[in-house]
Amino acid sequence: MQGVIIKAISGFYYVETDKGIIECKARGRFRNDGTSPLVGDRVIINLSGKSGTIESINERKNMLSRPPIANIDKLFIVSSAVIPAPNTVLIDRMTSICEYKNIEPIIVFNKTDLGEVESLKKIYLNAGFKTIVCSALTGEGIDEIKKELSGCICAFTGNSGVGKSSILNLIFSTLNLSTSDVSEKLGRGRHTTRHTELFSHEFGGYVADTPGFSSVENDKFDLEFRDLLPTLFRDFEEHRQTCKFHDCKHVAEKGCGVIEAVKAGEIEKTRYDSYLAIYNELRDVKPWEVRR
Repeated sequence: MQGVIIKAISGFYYVETDKGIIECKARGRFRNDGTSPLVGDRVIINLSGKSGTIESINERKNMLSRPPIANIDKLFIVSSAVIPAPNTVLIDRMTSICEYKNIEPIIVFNKTDLGEVESLKKIYLNAGFKTIVCSALTGEGIDEIKKELSGCICAFTGNSGVGKSSILNLIFSTLNLSTSDVSEKLGRGRHTTRHTELFSHEFGGYVADTPGFSSVENDKFDLEFRDLLPTLFRDFEEHRQTCKFHDCKHVAEKGCGVIEAVKAGEIEKTRYDSYLAIYNELRDVKPWEVRR
């Protein structure tokens, strides 16, 4: 029997099938192979009574280890106008990971009822990303998000307190996801989502609720990610072709097309500043430091 893992807790996997949701355990060989089933995996299970055993995992489109999820088609990167203040480096780190993992990133700026986000929207539209401004309080922009949910597996991620769960609750009132107020003293919220879970919806796909932004995968120790970083900023591509040197790092080289484009306003400065921040974090990573 085939199905999709929609939740994984304490070694139990809940697989949605044509016969309903089946509680399953995984074969021991997965531990031996170093492969663990993930939420979002399409699996083959052997049914025994009311429970089952996961026999095999179909080929994955992609996977993240933090949060643990597979086969994401779209990732909604949720930020806020204020409380907490938007952090473009975190957003740009996530867009680069999406490019690396073959996931479509969609930028969402929430809490427009509390602050202006048009300048931020302009940055990401100019960089070539779908960008939505919304308010979980007033409902602005929610219909735009709904249109992007159809027929795929979508995940939402964002810093604690940006209103990620509030947006999902507004779209899917029956989910009753946990939310919490943002601490005025700290300027951020507490984590309210404890595990990754998929929810089927009326649009014929799944939406995932995931842990907060600080637990999202960080490819700091991935050498391939480091080497590909310039190609993971899509707004650099046209200008990389005009660099004087083919191995240009776009940091301080003379004749760098990317740097010239930043000076000319053809690449947003915040995007380039994010690239430099990520590049400087990764540049001295040694092969023996790579995460296994």
